[in-house]
Amino acid sequence: MIRTLGLYFFRRYMLTMAWFFIGVVSIVYLIDFTETSSRYAELPGYSIGAVLFLTGLRLPMILQQTVPFIGLFVGMATLISFNRKSELVVARAAGISVWQFMAPFLIGAALIGIATTLIVNPLAAWGERVGSEIEAEWRGTSPTAGQPSTPWLRQTSQGTDLAMGARTVLGGGTELIDVVLLHFDGDGRIALRQDARSAKLEDGYWNLTGVLETRPGEIQQRHAAVRVPTNLNAEYVQQRLVKAESVAFYDLFNKIEVAQSYGVATHALETQFHSLLSLPFLMVAMTLIAATVSLKFSRINQSRSVILGGILSGFVLYVVTVLVRAFGSSGIMPPSIAAWVPVVVAMALGATILLHKEDG
Repeated sequence: MIRTLGLYFFRRYMLTMAWFFIGVVSIVYLIDFTETSSRYAELPGYSIGAVLFLTGLRLPMILQQTVPFIGLFVGMATLISFNRKSELVVARAAGISVWQFMAPFLIGAALIGIATTLIVNPLAAWGERVGSEIEAEWRGTSPTAGQPSTPWLRQTSQGTDLAMGARTVLGGGTELIDVVLLHFDGDGRIALRQDARSAKLEDGYWNLTGVLETRPGEIQQRHAAVRVPTNLNAEYVQQRLVKAESVAFYDLFNKIEVAQSYGVATHALETQFHSLLSLPFLMVAMTLIAATVSLKFSRINQSRSVILGGILSGFVLYVVTVLVRAFGSSGIMPPSIAAWVPVVVAMALGATILLHKEDG
């Protein structure tokens, strides 16, 4: 009986999860398509078909971020549905404990978390890379807008000291788009600023194209191409500029080892790795939170305050998790602790509340 009932609960949970995924994907796709269209409508290469494709590339990344909330709402919706049909009451009357009929939901949540880590994350990383290339191609010869968004590189080569940053990184870090180079003199003051459309790392130099040079007190000069000497190699640049979100789960461990061999800080990569490892347990924690506010029997209406409390609790857990992960990425605290502590604490609190409610 327990096996049959467990399979029934599991099927209902996964079916509800599928409908929620379809709804969330549809809404996110429409919103992101509208926002992307308005942002890139004036750029060369823009077309409706290209925007539809770009939005599809961005969808796995957004979906990966919303999965914990989907787990919370699916758990609440499924349990409330069972309560309204008195199915949980019948299960309890048959002698089945809360832990027995919650097991299918927890297993389902963990499986969704595993699938997100192993399937959705690699798709999101691939989509992030391809989407960046498409956006860079659309910008074309457009002037640099805004400040560099990638980590700044500092190099000293042939007596020159400079820092460089870019808005977009392509080719694993060997090609930069919308580049800014700041050259410093012996006193540490900026002696030259170079704004380039692109910079490609060659053997011993950066090849800049579409360069605008600015010196203090002089007229700006434009150059079609400029070579800037460098002692950086491609492997170091790739590890220094790589974004943790653009690395698939399967490649993270290797990226961390290579980055450490070059002396590059790996806090962001390690935090991303542990966050993806802990995602199935975060889904379990969200399901336990949903159970604490959804198991009370109500034939007509579930208490609005209780439901609101569950949503608020899940939101607080998500915010705390993101905040602590930011501390881990910046090196303020160890990445493993930043990724696992909020999840473990949430699971312990959820289990404690259920124990208190069901077993006294």
